[in-house]
Amino acid sequence: MSKHPSDSELIAAAREAAGRAYAPYSKFRVGAAVKMAEDETVFSGCNIENASYGGTVCAERTAIFAAVATGLRKIETLALTVLDAPEDAELKDRSPCGICRQVIREFADDDLTRILIDRGNDSWDLLTIEELLPHGFRL
Repeated sequence: MSKHPSDSELIAAAREAAGRAYAPYSKFRVGAAVKMAEDETVFSGCNIENASYGGTVCAERTAIFAAVATGLRKIETLALTVLDAPEDAELKDRSPCGICRQVIREFADDDLTRILIDRGNDSWDLLTIEELLPHGFRL
């Protein structure tokens, strides 16, 4: 956990987390870092695969759930990276799965949350939650 990081520091934290991924089946190492709106604390997470694929947990959820477990509930910025993506991979090849999109929306602020998707060349795509999951489910 760290406080007051810049976007580039969040990307770096996501890359570091991806290096810790447990991905023996897909070889697709993903990392996420989430800065929480309440106090700017950063939590990171990696994907953790399981031989029973349904038991796999994505990096985004690992990071978000770590934050929620401490009592924080609002995402300010989420950074995501895929270490093993080819340099010419499109945004769709690097972006969160459907379950993660819904979890991000659950803890997002429509007017505040920013999603950074690492392009791997010291640049990233910036999305809003509405761009990531238009018309997402809410109770």
